[in-house]
Amino acid sequence: MNANAHNNSGAAIAFIFAGVFAISINDMLIKQLSGGYPLHEIVFARALIGILFGLGLVQLEGGWRILKTSQWHWHLLRGLLVVIANMTFFLALAALPLADATALFFVAPLFITLLSIPILGEKVGIMRLGAVAVGFAGVVIMQRPWADTASLQASRLVLLLPVVAALTYALNQLMTRKLGVRSKASALAIYIQGTFLIVSIGFFLVAGDGRFATDGSAPSMQFLLRSWVWPARGDIWVFLGLGLNAAVIGYCLSQAYRIADAATVAPFEYIGLPLAVFWGLVIFGDLPVWEVWVGIALILGSGLFVFLRERQKARASLRTQPMRSG
Repeated sequence: MNANAHNNSGAAIAFIFAGVFAISINDMLIKQLSGGYPLHEIVFARALIGILFGLGLVQLEGGWRILKTSQWHWHLLRGLLVVIANMTFFLALAALPLADATALFFVAPLFITLLSIPILGEKVGIMRLGAVAVGFAGVVIMQRPWADTASLQASRLVLLLPVVAALTYALNQLMTRKLGVRSKASALAIYIQGTFLIVSIGFFLVAGDGRFATDGSAPSMQFLLRSWVWPARGDIWVFLGLGLNAAVIGYCLSQAYRIADAATVAPFEYIGLPLAVFWGLVIFGDLPVWEVWVGIALILGSGLFVFLRERQKARASLRTQPMRSG
């Protein structure tokens, strides 16, 4: 862990807490809207409103000049990864209980810890790797490979969607760590919202009239392909809330991963697990089945172990550093 990351770890953790809470609100609102609106319409409205809030943050962090970059191709790739992560997860939300989809997605911090080795050159010891393996075992249990398809709440493909989202999300956050050296958090968030706008407009041009939607298709495909409709009066406030959340999420997560090591920040994202269970119960009346509870316990336990091990190694590293004379 470098000195700057260590000095900013407290602030990074605070940003992660704020960002994950906003994500839990975002997921709950999108699940509420998934029965009446297409995903690309929700993504368009969310990104358009979010980019307006984000431009205000750009002004606070230095003005229009901070949007200029020589690494536009990397920012484009990062934005596409975020789009894939969000859309695959949101498609899963249309067919799965909120807690189930979120619990499966929470393999992401494990991916981040694992991939930080080849991508960022961070050192991850055998004990943390063992904890990552335990977390992946939790994901396997939640996939219920022993169950027949008829007894599952959704198809095997839908159950894999949050895992795909987790992998692309992890790659995005590791790229944030690399790009964050030169880019402000508000600029990183604007690039992502801009990518969302481009992709959602593309979906509208191809499928916005609902020509590919069929009555017999699965809930996830209906969510992806149904036609655009003007929001009901009460739902307009939900769309505004999604846009504000998009700005908060983009800024907080970008800031967290640019000022601290990925393996230090990632475990704190697990606060999203109990939040998902809470919203699922309060709003949708869903409680996880026992396999999901076991998976949550394994993933949460492995994440906490990774965090505690990281803190222990950081303290040991500080004790062995020579004192600077002043």
